[in-house]
Amino acid sequence: MKFNNILFVLILLNALIALAQDINQFDANGKRHGVWKKHFKGTKVLRYEGQFFHGKEVGEFKFYENENGKPILAATKMFNETDGTAQVKFLNPQGKPISEGRMKGKAYVGIWNYYQNNGKSLLTTEHYNDNGELHGERLVYYENGQVAEMKHYVNGKLHGESKWYSEANVVLKTYNYVNGELHGPAKYYDPQGELITEGQYKHDKKTGIWKFYEEGKLIEEKDFTYKPKYIKVDGKYKKASN
Repeated sequence: MKFNNILFVLILLNALIALAQDINQFDANGKRHGVWKKHFKGTKVLRYEGQFFHGKEVGEFKFYENENGKPILAATKMFNETDGTAQVKFLNPQGKPISEGRMKGKAYVGIWNYYQNNGKSLLTTEHYNDNGELHGERLVYYENGQVAEMKHYVNGKLHGESKWYSEANVVLKTYNYVNGELHGPAKYYDPQGELITEGQYKHDKKTGIWKFYEEGKLIEEKDFTYKPKYIKVDGKYKKASN
């Protein structure tokens, strides 16, 4: 009976040793291969787990936060073997999604969605190019699902018309951007959609005549045309008469 118990223990130990040898291994070229698990330094709390194939991540990886000595799932990555990208999801401590989309290395690519605190309703939708730059439409939402902001990007810079909305879907403000700068018409509206201010921007600065309205009637105009303080006359500078 004692011999059988000893034999069972030896078999169990050999099995555990064999299992341990299958984790955190390297191939002949020194690249990570097979199942890998890492812990937070100086602890037994799991930091990440996943599988490598001769140095390349494959399948699903899980990443954890150390919460009072316990591993809490914080993110998952599902690697695509064909294009080198990964489908990524970030989670809050309650397991609800914070954001999700694709990554290539450390760069965001394609469509990314960010969520309200409930983990279901959208907060923001962004589009990225293959270089990890904002490219295309970026939408921000109210809790009721109504669009709050709509902007357009080209290679990481604001470009084109941007709009801001009320929760009742009334346009509150419109800007125009060129290569990241305010450039072109700008309009402001009250919560009922009545125009209250309009003018032009040029390279991030107000320019020309700006008009101000009240109950649909023009009440004031301001001239933001650049006027130099000094002008050059006969090779000499003198104070301009503005």
